[in-house]
Amino acid sequence: MNNWEILQLAKGFRGRAKNCIRISRERVEKALQYAYRDRRNKKRDMRGLWIQRINAGARQHGVNYGQLMHGLNTENVQLNRKVLSELAMHEPYSFKTLVDVSRAAFQHQHVHLKK
Repeated sequence: MNNWEILQLAKGFRGRAKNCIRISRERVEKALQYAYRDRRNKKRDMRGLWIQRINAGARQHGVNYGQLMHGLNTENVQLNRKVLSELAMHEPYSFKTLVDVSRAAFQHQHVHLKK
């Protein structure tokens, strides 16, 4: 990168990092490293958020996350965590139906669940 490109990327930085080329180069390089790392961490964080939302929705119906997912896999329901979390938040009746489908899979296995 030439100096002009570095200073363009450093716009919005504080102090001498926005107009002193030596400091700008270091700060821009570090910012690009953070951006690279966090693009990967974002995927991990979103998956964790989806799992929390699914678990919260499932516990309202007396089932925990692990039991729900095991029951859905047993019944061969092919919905990913992103879709399940959206259903848990915005479509509670549809989500309850999925919980009931999951619970039915457990009743065939004679596993005791809270109602």
